[in-house]
Amino acid sequence: MSWLGLDGKTAVITGAGGGIGQALARAFAAEGVRVVLLDRNEERTRQLADELGNGAFVLSCDLSKGDEIAAAAETVEAETEGGADILINNAGILRPGPLESVSEADWSAMLSVNLNGYLAAAQAFGRSMIARGGGTLVHVASIAGTHPQPASGAYSASKAAILMLSRQLAYEWGPKGIRSNTVSPGLVRTPLSEPFYRDAGVKAKREAMVPLGRIAEPKDMADVALFLASPRASYVTGQDIVVDGGLSQTLMGLVPRPGYA
Repeated sequence: MSWLGLDGKTAVITGAGGGIGQALARAFAAEGVRVVLLDRNEERTRQLADELGNGAFVLSCDLSKGDEIAAAAETVEAETEGGADILINNAGILRPGPLESVSEADWSAMLSVNLNGYLAAAQAFGRSMIARGGGTLVHVASIAGTHPQPASGAYSASKAAILMLSRQLAYEWGPKGIRSNTVSPGLVRTPLSEPFYRDAGVKAKREAMVPLGRIAEPKDMADVALFLASPRASYVTGQDIVVDGGLSQTLMGLVPRPGYA
């Protein structure tokens, strides 16, 4: 058994075909976890499942549709003879735009995936955890949930709501043996953000903002999620782990202070 003690567990990962989702899947599979990959892009995710082996399988699922989430949970229970031990809520969408002009459709679409989908997945996959008296939820949020992000007000609001959702689940489900925590990424280099980093000047400016001097890779998020999902974090619940290289601690450095280095 590895130090993390996850061998033989089953983990459901939503948004498994994205940059962070793939890193999560690889990290959990490397620890002997059977992973269930939920994503709207079934073809892309199926290639990942073939790579991982160990019984990994794919379920096409749109996190904005409760009936698809419920059907996925039923399939997982049937395929695993008991259901998931771990749920990683990772799926998310971003539709940029200022709050003064964000449409009701864009606002609702973002909340339907980034918030409603997280709750629906927690309910659907959490039922079997509650029945067994134990399980773990890890939700991918963002530092945008605590720091307003320009031209992304709906996204920031949805991520802030995830932080409270996780804390509420930790409070209500703790007595049932369920832990719930969040991981809040900072700047992460993923296929979605890759266009920014192709510009050497933008990349250098972003790196200069981060005290650790580099942009995160998806694996940095996966490593923290592994710990939170493991028995090594058995007394950690209702917490938000910020994984941003210290970026969120630099606010006071923006304040002019004449006479100071």
